[in-house]
Amino acid sequence: MGSALISVQIIPSVSHDEDVYEYVDAAIQVIEDAGVTYEVHPLETTMEGEMDELMWVIQKMNEKLIKIGASNIISQIKMLYQPSGITSNMLTEKYT
Repeated sequence: MGSALISVQIIPSVSHDEDVYEYVDAAIQVIEDAGVTYEVHPLETTMEGEMDELMWVIQKMNEKLIKIGASNIISQIKMLYQPSGITSNMLTEKYT
């Protein structure tokens, strides 16, 4: 169990005729490759882990999208930091 939950929405700036989902898929692949626990939702992806590790993943996501052609990226981040440990399930278990 990590100390943070971070939800991130990546909004790459691409040309008007370019499919943004290619970039979304690439960003999610970075998360997958990092090996952190995550859930994809319609408007954002939530990761679980240590805060520094998750922020590193977000940095790598941004770097990857620039590398494949985005001119810039907006990363909207929501974070819950709880040093005693936190998981998504701890926040949602009463709803399942």
